[in-house]
Amino acid sequence: MALADGHLPVLPLGADKRPLGNCRGCADLACGGRPNMKTPGPCLCPWPCHGWAAATTNPTVLASRQWGLAWRRARAIGYHPGGANVTVVDLDNPDAVEWARTALPATTTVPTTRGEHWIYSGTVRSVNAVRPGVDIKSLMSYARWLGPGTGAMTDVPTAVHQLVQEKSAARPAPRAVAVPAPAGGGRCPHRSPVYLERGIAMAEQRITEASSGVHATVYRVFLAVLSAHGRCGCLTEAHIGRLFTAAQAKGETARHCTDAWSNATTTLGM
Repeated sequence: MALADGHLPVLPLGADKRPLGNCRGCADLACGGRPNMKTPGPCLCPWPCHGWAAATTNPTVLASRQWGLAWRRARAIGYHPGGANVTVVDLDNPDAVEWARTALPATTTVPTTRGEHWIYSGTVRSVNAVRPGVDIKSLMSYARWLGPGTGAMTDVPTAVHQLVQEKSAARPAPRAVAVPAPAGGGRCPHRSPVYLERGIAMAEQRITEASSGVHATVYRVFLAVLSAHGRCGCLTEAHIGRLFTAAQAKGETARHCTDAWSNATTTLGM
């Protein structure tokens, strides 16, 4: 509660350092959500129940009955760096720490089990393995709270921005998950092509206008589009590409988009 009062969005972590579900349906990942909670799983809860998206500073929520079970089982406290307007450079071994001391400006540092967290002011896209033993945790990610650390916090350096950009650029372009056409030749049974166009445009708008819970919104939009058009064969790679582009403009990675689309097709039995 003290951390939340200090504007740090927190969430409960288990002994394995992974987020715990804060409702009974999500406890022990009974909802089917992915263990690391960085990509949306089949969980269709109407509110964020696990992972970075569930992190909050609301004292009423944190003390609620809904969260009680998770807090009783928690073995550590996690937080959403992006929600606190900070970036954590997670240095996972002594070699990574030595690299940071020569390549990055000094900032707030926190010792970890195997290395250090270097915490900077400002946010970037979260990317793992930007170099050996170095992960960047900021937007749409979580980190373990290990104390306030020492040293004055400085702004995210250019070197970190460059690492994120280089790693992101090295990723392959998003690939649409193919939706099989029906045996009847793939002709759309809907009223007209205008119906599909309107649906795709509305889906793009819903993603673009999301002010919070972007991760869950993208998954649910993909699910809705596939529910309406996924079995008739009318979706093209151009349509899917438009949805992926809208999602990536809101901070989703190509991998997140592909996983969300794949999870939606699995949920619908496609």
